[in-house]
Amino acid sequence: MVLGRWLGAALLLCFATGLVSHLLQDPPGWLVPRLPSRPVDGYRVTQGLHVVAGLAAIPLAGAKLWTVYPRLFAWPPARSVLHLLERLSIALLVAAVLLELFTGLLNTLQWYPWPFPFRQTHYWTAWTAVGALLVHLAVKAPVIAAHWRRARSAPLPGRRAVLAATAAAVGTVTLTTAGQSVPWLRALDLFAPRRPGTGSLPVNRTAAQAGTTAVPADWRLAVDGPAGYRIGLADLRALPQTTADLPIACVEGWSANARWTGVRVADLLRRAGIPAGSAVRITSLEAEGPYRVTEMPAAYADDPLTLLALALDGRPLTPDHGFPARIVAPNRPGVLQTKWVARIEVA
Repeated sequence: MVLGRWLGAALLLCFATGLVSHLLQDPPGWLVPRLPSRPVDGYRVTQGLHVVAGLAAIPLAGAKLWTVYPRLFAWPPARSVLHLLERLSIALLVAAVLLELFTGLLNTLQWYPWPFPFRQTHYWTAWTAVGALLVHLAVKAPVIAAHWRRARSAPLPGRRAVLAATAAAVGTVTLTTAGQSVPWLRALDLFAPRRPGTGSLPVNRTAAQAGTTAVPADWRLAVDGPAGYRIGLADLRALPQTTADLPIACVEGWSANARWTGVRVADLLRRAGIPAGSAVRITSLEAEGPYRVTEMPAAYADDPLTLLALALDGRPLTPDHGFPARIVAPNRPGVLQTKWVARIEVA
């Protein structure tokens, strides 16, 4: 029961924070104008919790399966309709949880050895796992209620050892991976695939991968609107500059603060005659990719901390960080912080 409660809590936390990430990346139409740009670290916290909870759930799931696996192969497979429903819900629950944890773990490594799209599969598998969990809880409700009502009995031999070993495994996994999103655990960040704070800001997609290593010498940003214009890099640098400390937080779970300098997106939009309250579409120089074109709701476009960044930590952007210009906005997934910006227009 104890392992089940721990695992259930980890899975529900993972599901709730994953839902936040999905809605920020692919919001339904009614939600778009309601997405908040604050708190600045909102996505950093929720996605960090998502990956921390998902990694912690791996040893918990292994321990839980180890304690119950003989029952998974009990014979006969079904003694009644209710028993059949229970067995089917368990089979679906185990399969969905293992697939969810397996694909999530490999996503933190950016390794996708399967033919199906990760994000959509991960999202719908999460709903399947939660649905199977609810069915399982409903079927086992009488047993759960009886367990809570009965008098406390002597612990089974080895029970405390199993719980202690599982807690130690969960603690070790958490302490050695959470540093990629929790700054005060950075010194223990031994096994996470990213180690922000140990050098330059991590990069998920390089300029070479995007095909943007050679930016045209005559590059000019296009801002389309009633008074649309084209503006080169030197003229952008001559405009009033804003510096802000903002995090880059990625779906793989890592995040890091950096000091960005550039022009407020709101100032560029007003100059083009685009009124406040307008959502915008941002197009990258990269030729292809799922985030070559992104849309930014009005709350982000109007936020004074949303920048068309030209410099990182006081130095001009490098190609891997989005030269000549990139978007940096508060409370946004890293995949939506468009690099190598070519055009901004009303969505």
